[in-house]
Amino acid sequence: MSAPVSRRSFLGRSAAGGLGIVFAGSIEAIAGPAAFAATRPPLGYGPLVADPAGVLALPAGFSYKIVAEAGVTLLESGEPTPSDADGTASFTRGKGAGFEDEGADSEGVDAEVGRGRGGATLVNNHEIGGSEPYRVPALPGLTYDPGAGGGTTNIDVDAHGVRIREYVSLAGTHNNCAGGKTPWNTWLTCEETEQRAGGAFQKDHGYVFEVDPFDRKANQDPVPLKFLGRYSHEAVAVDPRTSAIYLTEDASGPNGLYYRWTPPRGFHGGKGALRELALSDGGATAGKLEALSCYRDGTHVADLSEATSPGTRYQVRWVEVPERDARVQSVRTQLPNDQITRSRKLEGAWWADGGAYFVASYARHTDGSVNEHDGQVWFYDPRHQTVTLKTIFGVNPDPTQDTNYDGPDNITVSPYGGVILAEDGEGIQHLVGVTAQGKAYPMARNDLNDSEFTGPTFSADGRILFANIQTPGHVLAITGPWRRPSNAG
Repeated sequence: MSAPVSRRSFLGRSAAGGLGIVFAGSIEAIAGPAAFAATRPPLGYGPLVADPAGVLALPAGFSYKIVAEAGVTLLESGEPTPSDADGTASFTRGKGAGFEDEGADSEGVDAEVGRGRGGATLVNNHEIGGSEPYRVPALPGLTYDPGAGGGTTNIDVDAHGVRIREYVSLAGTHNNCAGGKTPWNTWLTCEETEQRAGGAFQKDHGYVFEVDPFDRKANQDPVPLKFLGRYSHEAVAVDPRTSAIYLTEDASGPNGLYYRWTPPRGFHGGKGALRELALSDGGATAGKLEALSCYRDGTHVADLSEATSPGTRYQVRWVEVPERDARVQSVRTQLPNDQITRSRKLEGAWWADGGAYFVASYARHTDGSVNEHDGQVWFYDPRHQTVTLKTIFGVNPDPTQDTNYDGPDNITVSPYGGVILAEDGEGIQHLVGVTAQGKAYPMARNDLNDSEFTGPTFSADGRILFANIQTPGHVLAITGPWRRPSNAG
C-alpha cells in the first residue's frame, strides 16, 4: 500500500544486491538470481500471455473481467466509483448468507445478485488520502468525518463475477488501506494514518471500522473501534476460536509493530458485537492491546529483519501498550526497544492453518533494519506462541525482469494450495503465487502500468480470484482452469 514515503522512491536511494527468494516451513526451495529459471513454466499455471487489451497478462486458459473502474463505473447514488481500490474481501450472497438489505428491491436487482443462486458481495477499500480524483461520497448516515475522502464501497456481483451494482458502505475515513475478514462475515477496514483533527479533518483518524457486506442499517453512524488503537493500521487477522485480533502497522521513524488485541472476558464475537463493545462504558480501552516481542534462546530479537533463514522460529511474548489512543505519543514509541520487536513495512494479514500469516514488504539498512530483504511472510502460531519465517525474498537484483519479484503486500491463502501475494515493488508488478512446496510463480502481470496490485481474494467456491490494480482503479475478476499449481521446474 502507499505510504508517506513511497517504496519506489525509497528503493531508489538504496543499495541493490540480489539474494533471490527462499522459502520455508513445508517449503524447502531456494531460487537465487541464477536460478530464476525455476520460476518459469511449467511452474504454477504456466507462462503468462500478454493481454491484447494491455491490462492483465494471465496464464493460457484464464481470463478476466473489469468489475469496477474508478471514474468510469457509477455508484448506486450516481457518483463515479472512487479511486485507489485496495484491501478487499468476498462474501457469499444467497440463502443463508445473512442477507438483510431491507432497502433494496427484492424482486429486482437482488434477484439478479443471485439469492440462492450464488454471487458475492465485495467490500472494497479506497486508500484515499486527499489528492485522488474520485473521493468516496460523504453520504448522510454513512460518514464518519466529512473532511476525509476514503472509505469502502460494496460491489454486488453475480456467480460469474459480473457487476450488478456498487454502493457506499462507509465514508469519511482516511487512507483505508487493507483490513481483514471476520469469522462472523464482516470486514474490518483499516486507516493507515495518524492524522489528527485539524484543517479539513473534523475528527482524529488512525482507527479500524467494521463494515457489514449485507446489512446497510448496520453501517449507519460509523463507530471507530478505538480499543484496537490509533496508529497507522494496515491489516488484521481474526482468530475464530477466541475472537482475538492480530494487527499490522505500516509505519516508519521508528518502524512499526505487530499487535494482538485480546477481548475482555465474556466477549463473544458476532455481528454488531465490536460496535456494541466500542459504544459501551469504557469501550475505548476494552480488552487488552499488546505488542509483539520475540526471543530466540532467551535473547531478545529487536527486528524481524534479523531472520534471514526460512524456518527461523522465535518464541513470542506480548507487552501491553500503555496508552492506545496515542494522545501524547505514537503507540509504537511508548515501549522501549528492548521490550518489543519492530519491522519495516508490515503489510498484509490472513488467518489460516490455525494461525495468522503476516507480511513484511521490504527492509533496508537505511531505514534502521538489521538486514535487507524484499519481503518476508511470517506465521504466528497462537497455540505454541511462536512466529516462523515462511518465505523471504532477497533484494531484487533487477526489477525490470519479468521473472523477478519483490515487495509482497496483501496476501491471501489459496484454496488450491499455497498463497497469492500482491506485488508492490519496483518495476513490473505481479500477482505472485507461492506453491505449498515453496516455489514462486507469476499468477498475473500488470500490463497497463507500474501500479501495485491490491486486495487478492477468492470467491467462496474458489472459481474467481478478485484483485485490483490500484491506479487507475480497476477491480478485476479472474477465472480459468483452477487447480493445484504445478511445483515443477
